[in-house]
Formats: sequence, structure tokens, C-alpha cells
Amino acid sequence: MRRVLFRAAATVAAVLSLAASPSPAVANAYQRGPDPTLASVAAPYGPFATAQAKVPPGNGFNGGYVYYPADTGLGTWGAVAIVPGYSALFADEEAWMGPRLASFGFVVIGVETLSRTDSADARATQLLAALDYLTQKSPVRTRVDASRLGVIGHSAGGAGALLAALRRPSLKSAVGLAPGSPVGTLDLAGDQVPTMFIAGQRDPVVTPAYLEKLWATLPAALKKAYVQITGVDHLFATRPNTVEMRTLVPWLKLALDRDTRYERFLCPMAADRTGISMYRSNCPL
Repeated sequence: MRRVLFRAAATVAAVLSLAASPSPAVANAYQRGPDPTLASVAAPYGPFATAQAKVPPGNGFNGGYVYYPADTGLGTWGAVAIVPGYSALFADEEAWMGPRLASFGFVVIGVETLSRTDSADARATQLLAALDYLTQKSPVRTRVDASRLGVIGHSAGGAGALLAALRRPSLKSAVGLAPGSPVGTLDLAGDQVPTMFIAGQRDPVVTPAYLEKLWATLPAALKKAYVQITGVDHLFATRPNTVEMRTLVPWLKLALDRDTRYERFLCPMAADRTGISMYRSNCPL
């Protein structure tokens, strides 16, 4: 009888313990895809088949393109909006990023601006308008988790991404690709959004010296990372770049998906330093 009672008590304790502890599925509700490796995060494409559609002008921006995982059986996905730099078109310079990021498990909207000479501030407005369109009106809105959104921009668009983060602190990620400066001085002291800089070692437009000063304005406790790519100029993000993607993908997996399997690629240092002249991060990310 004592043995029976002991076993029953042990069984009850085990059940209570399991009930009190979240299962791995609950703890990693947004985890998607196989376990990553150094090779997989550097691969041209991720594990998911993708589709894309053209976005018509309107809704606060000049249309663009949306890229998304074709799989509808894994729930919703985190999403990012990408805007190009001054005088540029997304279709000409950043469109290569759309299917690549979508193949790793993100919905991506590429933004064409109302004017190719729009200011950084206007680009911030259009990034946020694109996210609102994506989550509220777009044909893929049911595929997007509106609580897991980020912004990416190059040059003046990078400054726009940082300004968008200041305006909408509910964002989960802001990535500046050689982020330029709007008119006046950009101060990120009020930034509450996890922020990444990716820049060129030999950029004569958005110089390393400028970015050092901008980085110094970020709050000390903010989740942040800074990747400087060896030997490249201001236009590194306008063509396929492996170093950019193998750091950007883990960053977005952590920031949007809370997928801690990817932290080892960025913390405490970049796991693969090939092509990286300088790296900083505020781990854990």
C-alpha cells in the first residue's frame, strides 16, 4: 500500500510539474524551419518556397512588391518593410532581398516611394504606411502576425527606418543599411526598438566616423548590433551580399521570431567573421 501511494504521489507531482512548465512548442511558438547551421544562414535561399505579388500605388506609398512563404500550414509570419535610398527604386536595388528573406520565413513588402527624392522623414512615413497596408488590407494580411513587424532601409531609407522606430516603438526590429542622416542631427536616444546597423568599411557617403557618432546615441541597454563589411562602399546593399544576409537573417529570427537557435550566430561575436571588419552587439539579443 505504501508503495502504491508513493507512486501515485510521484505521478501527481510529475503531472503538476509538466503543467507548470511551458512545453517547447509553447516556448518557441514562432520557431520555423530546421535547426540552422553556418552554411544554412549563409545560403542564397532558406527552406521555404515563396511567392510574390505586385502592390499597386496608393495607401500612402507608391506601391511595390510583396514576397511571402507559400506554406499556409505553419501559422502566421513576422514581416518587414524595406525602402530604398535617395533617388533609388526598390525594384532596381533592393528587390534581391525580397525572395531571400521570404525563403527564411518572413513576409516582405518592398516599398516604392512617392517621389524618388523623398526625405528620410517621408520614407519613415511610407514604411509605416506599408506595414499598415500589409497587415490590414493586403491580400496576404492573414499570413502576417501584426505584432511582429520590422523595418529596413538603405541610406536615406536607412535613416527612414530609424525614424520609423522612434515613431512606432511597438516595432520589433529596425535595420539601417548604411543609414544616412535626415536634415539635421539624428539622435536615437529615444529608440526602444532592437536596432541593427550594417555598413561598409569604405563608405564615402555614410562614413564609419558618422556611424560611430550615431551608434553612440543609442541607449546603452538597447538590444543592438553593428556589422561593418570589409572593403565595401555605400552600394553594398544594392546587390546580393552574403555577409549582409548571414547577419541579417539571424537578427530577424531573433527580433521577430524569438528563435533563440539563431543567437549563436551573433553572440557573443559573429560566428563567421569572414568579410567583417568590425562587429559589435549588446548580447543577449
